[in-house]
Amino acid sequence: MAEIIPVDPFDYIVFGGTGDLARRKLLPALYHRFVDGQIPDGAQIIGVSRSPLDHDGYRQSINDACRTFLPAEDIDEKALADFLTIVHHISLDALDDDADWSELRALLNDDTRVRVFYMATAPRLYGPVAQNLDAQGLITPATRIVLEKPIGTDLASARAINDAVGAVFDEQAIYRIDHYLGKETVQNLMALRFANALFEPLWSNAAVDHIQITVAETVGVEGRASYYDHSGALRDMVQNHLVQLLCLTAMEPPSTFDAGCVRDEKLKVLRALRPITRAEVERKTVRGQYRKGAVNEQAVLGYLDEEGVAPSSTTESFCVIKAEIDNWRWAGVPFYLRTGKRMALRASEIVVSFKEVKHSIFTDDAGKLHANKLVIRLQPDEGISLDLMTKEPGPGGMRLKPAELNLSFADAFNVRNPEAYERLLMDVVRGNQTLFMHRKEVEAAWQWVEPILDGWRDTKQEAHGYMAGGLGPAASIALIERDGRTWDDELL
Repeated sequence: MAEIIPVDPFDYIVFGGTGDLARRKLLPALYHRFVDGQIPDGAQIIGVSRSPLDHDGYRQSINDACRTFLPAEDIDEKALADFLTIVHHISLDALDDDADWSELRALLNDDTRVRVFYMATAPRLYGPVAQNLDAQGLITPATRIVLEKPIGTDLASARAINDAVGAVFDEQAIYRIDHYLGKETVQNLMALRFANALFEPLWSNAAVDHIQITVAETVGVEGRASYYDHSGALRDMVQNHLVQLLCLTAMEPPSTFDAGCVRDEKLKVLRALRPITRAEVERKTVRGQYRKGAVNEQAVLGYLDEEGVAPSSTTESFCVIKAEIDNWRWAGVPFYLRTGKRMALRASEIVVSFKEVKHSIFTDDAGKLHANKLVIRLQPDEGISLDLMTKEPGPGGMRLKPAELNLSFADAFNVRNPEAYERLLMDVVRGNQTLFMHRKEVEAAWQWVEPILDGWRDTKQEAHGYMAGGLGPAASIALIERDGRTWDDELL
């Protein structure tokens, strides 16, 4: 059984409480924490929205959401009923200067307990809502604010959001959340590196040939066209998720496992990323856009046919970047970042490809020696595998074959694999910022990404078409094969 770490009594206030994120992820995650006994007596969960729902109406909405978005076996009827008793709803337009905050203020009647304001809203609202919270006197010494990605659409807007929220909240009270960092396997990446003597001596350009980071999705824009068509894969996935995975993979060992030290090492990686100039975007990046096809044997529309997408849109639903880190550990080791929608399978993984054995002592008929490969699977089957060369069993000489050592977390620990939000929501209550981003990280990531966006615009780099249910455009294969390498597509 996993150890349940208790937390102090808290009030969790979710702005955008009737939105998709709250219903699909946040409230179901809090329900799981309630079932596991981690939510203390007296805790309150308060959804805030402009919807005219009363408390009972909102509870019914969350009841329906839990039954829709959680597996049936996870629903405990008594536990769900008990959980809903601590759920409330306040109808409030948080941007209206004349809005009546008295009902919310009445629920928040203990200024000594932990108070979390979760911004499940559009990022442009973060600053104004924070300022209204301050004007209403709702910020206490134990108050935290959680900001969902994306933090801005470019460097200037990210700085504006950080400045606006930072004018009200100290940096140590701001939690910029990236749910990928809450995944068990992402945290196990640090355990793998820093709790074992096996890999860290090999974790450098001395032994590593290249690293691939892939986040592939089978879904399309899924009703988010109004947002996605103005964002695209680079802003939506690379600037936050993939860059954060790169940082955790490449960072130096922190002196201790606390927020300050971990964030400092990630920031060093971001600052060491080699800029991709306008002249290099065509050689080091690829944009793609899915066309109609089939995913899991179901016919799907092309991107331009999705409701809400402009017919002439050039927004990318797929992106590949060859990233390079200019420091002693990683000089000469490319990091290939890849993400796309409407791919063959839903899969996220980090593949560390080691260099080939420099000299084979075996005869040609023993078989080709394959380079060792470490695969860290983030989803769907979270785990770690290591490809090794072994002798094929049987008589008749030495025949070599690659074999896989596989660690599946579900099989090894026989426990429910918690959703990333479950850990992160409780980390906010505990005041642990290790898995959250500092404003300097957000801005450094935009400083690296923004020239790519500018290069695409200035050079009019096209979004190559690719069939839904495939592996992306041919240009993405050509990009890596120009370097004499291939994509690791065993999961795709």
